[in-house]
Amino acid sequence: MSSIPNIIEVASLIGDPSRIAMLVSLLGGKALPASELASTARISPQTASSHLAKLVEGGLLRHESYGRHKYFRLASSEVANALEALQAIAPQKPVRSLRESDQLKALQYARTCYDHLAGKIGVALTDKLLELKLIEESGKDFILNEAGKKRLKQFGVEVEGSIKSRRHFARQCLDWSERRYHLAGSLGAALTTRLFELEWIEKLPDGRAVRVTEAGINGLSEEFGLIKIL
Repeated sequence: MSSIPNIIEVASLIGDPSRIAMLVSLLGGKALPASELASTARISPQTASSHLAKLVEGGLLRHESYGRHKYFRLASSEVANALEALQAIAPQKPVRSLRESDQLKALQYARTCYDHLAGKIGVALTDKLLELKLIEESGKDFILNEAGKKRLKQFGVEVEGSIKSRRHFARQCLDWSERRYHLAGSLGAALTTRLFELEWIEKLPDGRAVRVTEAGINGLSEEFGLIKIL
């Protein structure tokens, strides 16, 4: 018999200001060193080490060792989806500086949520895929129909590999800034990978925000009819 999920244990891990700061900083999908995570959370390396050990033990993070250095990343896409959903229902914190305001605007416009595209661009692209009848809504997931499979394969998306992946194929992920769904799962990741390959989008220095390039503005307009918010 399956046991009841221990939500309290996970909530206690996430519900610490330093730990949540480190977790959110990893939403960009990159592995970051312990020293950088400590700086992000504004705590000492020793304190960060203790927090990171708890997050690894709790199954929220995994780490990789390179020489004397440890790099940490989110343990799975499910952890990323949970963090994104929590941000969608959490009250907004006040913006206290121009720098924070600029960073927030960049994240709201386009960002990576683990390994797929989020923000205004991510939601708008998902809406276009629905409008073009390439994907369909089905419960908590999207379904890629035959027309969508053909179109995305022509676009260069690794559709077959995404279907065979062990993770959710086309998940609905609640976008914290748009309060609507964007495309996640292995299909969302494969589509985002293709956009990076074409250099239609590129990462900004903070690690999560994404910029739509000039080629991307033209390409997204021609390929998907994505015009209004570019």
